[in-house]
Amino acid sequence: MRKEAEERRNEILDVADVLFVQKGFDGTSTNDILEKVGIARGTLYYHFKSKEDIMDALIDRYSNCLLGAAQEIAANKSIPVVERMVSVVLSMNVSGESSKEMMEHIHKPQNALMHQKIQKIIINGVTPILAGIIQEGIEQGLFNTPYPYECMEMLVIYANSVFDDDLVKMTNEERASRVQAFIFNGERLLGAKRGSMMNVIQMFGI
Repeated sequence: MRKEAEERRNEILDVADVLFVQKGFDGTSTNDILEKVGIARGTLYYHFKSKEDIMDALIDRYSNCLLGAAQEIAANKSIPVVERMVSVVLSMNVSGESSKEMMEHIHKPQNALMHQKIQKIIINGVTPILAGIIQEGIEQGLFNTPYPYECMEMLVIYANSVFDDDLVKMTNEERASRVQAFIFNGERLLGAKRGSMMNVIQMFGI
């Protein structure tokens, strides 16, 4: 019975995932989900209290996958510190056509709540992972700061806000300038040697 319940729950999530991509979160009704899955309303509410509850479960599924990959990379001490930082951030970039569509629809106005929740997960989930790598860098003499977590929190929040196409509109030239400033100030914030974090530029596809 537990297995069947878990399969039904995942089936609901799979259908909701497709519908949210196609119609947006606000544009999808619980009736849409019911009809697509072919279940009674009581069955849906047995697994989820509301449409927002379904969205939260979907976001948890995305974040568990992404953060799991990031944690695995962070734990690989054979990768140099700065390269590992870049790899952790790049691992958070979803790939594939369906994932690309998912990220595009999250940025639509009707999905603002989903966007906000995912930003919160990125800030709260990625920051401690990166802070652990920074601590290693401090021990290796690459960085010099008494505030590894706070520094990464500042950098993650800035990057997640300014480099989000929804929040700040930039030309390619403006974006390139901000990336250079981000790296320059990041090095100063972390007490790193000038130019030692230029590999970070890979994060921005430049």
